[in-house]
Amino acid sequence: MANKRKRWKLRSYLLSFDMNLIVAVIFLIVFGLIMIYSASYYTASMGQAFNYDPTYLLKSQAKYSVLGVAAMLVVANIDYHKWRYFAMLGLVGSVILILLLKVPGLGVTVKGATRWLQIPGLGQFQVAEPVKVAMIVFSAAFICKYAQRLGDWKVLFKVMAPTALVAVMILKISNNMSTAVIVFGISFLMVFMVHPKYYPFFIMGLFAAAVAAGVIYYTLHMPEGDSDSPFRIARILAWLKPYEYESDTAYQSLQGIYAIGSGGLMGKGLGNSIQKLRIPEPYNDMIFSIICEELGIFGAGLVILLFIYLLFRLYVIAQTAEDLFGRLLAIGVFSHVALQAVLNLMVVTRLFPTTGVTLPFFSYGGTATVFLLIELGMVLNVEKWGRFKREQEYREQHLQ
Repeated sequence: MANKRKRWKLRSYLLSFDMNLIVAVIFLIVFGLIMIYSASYYTASMGQAFNYDPTYLLKSQAKYSVLGVAAMLVVANIDYHKWRYFAMLGLVGSVILILLLKVPGLGVTVKGATRWLQIPGLGQFQVAEPVKVAMIVFSAAFICKYAQRLGDWKVLFKVMAPTALVAVMILKISNNMSTAVIVFGISFLMVFMVHPKYYPFFIMGLFAAAVAAGVIYYTLHMPEGDSDSPFRIARILAWLKPYEYESDTAYQSLQGIYAIGSGGLMGKGLGNSIQKLRIPEPYNDMIFSIICEELGIFGAGLVILLFIYLLFRLYVIAQTAEDLFGRLLAIGVFSHVALQAVLNLMVVTRLFPTTGVTLPFFSYGGTATVFLLIELGMVLNVEKWGRFKREQEYREQHLQ
């Protein structure tokens, strides 16, 4: 009898949230864990760093996924209005976290980029992930403050300036352009969604396109050695002329394309990828190519449909939020997931130069998973409050 009561309480507790969103998230997490194991078991079984354990990365990702789900459910029960009081603290905290990367002994440099903090006794984590959460909360609160005056160009730039500053710090200190673009892109889309006019963003889009065209032209006509960012220029050249760089810079992306092309309609079967033996760290940025090779167009389409459904739920919650702050929080999380998923798929399919953007829920990374699930917890609370308000209004109308 006691067990039945516990099960009933658990069921009632879960049903108080948007089960459509929760189910989509669980599907993505489980699918991601399966693919991380499939993509990593050979590398892990052959690597001393993984204790020659084929399930090493699976167990690590599963541990963080469970922690993330628990954090999501905790955050889902915190009134999202309270996060507004911590908005400025989030901005200051983000700046401090980025500056800590410069402290000897705390900043961890891997492959020439300092993106991780080493916390004694706790291990290391990627600074960009908590910064993304903090900047979503800050941007939502800051935009709310100036929502009525966004039509003024000065106010528009004032609203976007703090996020631009954080993005520049990420770029200069951690040498992480992809994260800088995503952090700024999240704020940009949040402003776009609530701005009364479209023409400022059309002008910005034209300017960005002109800059991109200029960079490509400069890259193609640049004198040899005339660059202060040779690795970024090399990535663009490898994207434009892949077969001239197939042995070094374009090696990973070309192997990914070979994996996608060899998968066919139904793929070679789970675990049967050949290209994961050639792609460096196939369980990270390029995991979508392994999905295509092992599960074919069918598996790739299923992944894309899951992301579309998740984004659809986030969009619906944003539209039905109780207030502007809740709407902006949902839009921020929507923008984060959309930007990372779209950029990753574009990189893997060679529609965009290599950037190092991971695929949410699928690419290996405990910090990214935990903080993304925390973001989704905030959205669950936004939905819960919005539904409560609609039910209250319905009762009031029918009692009159």
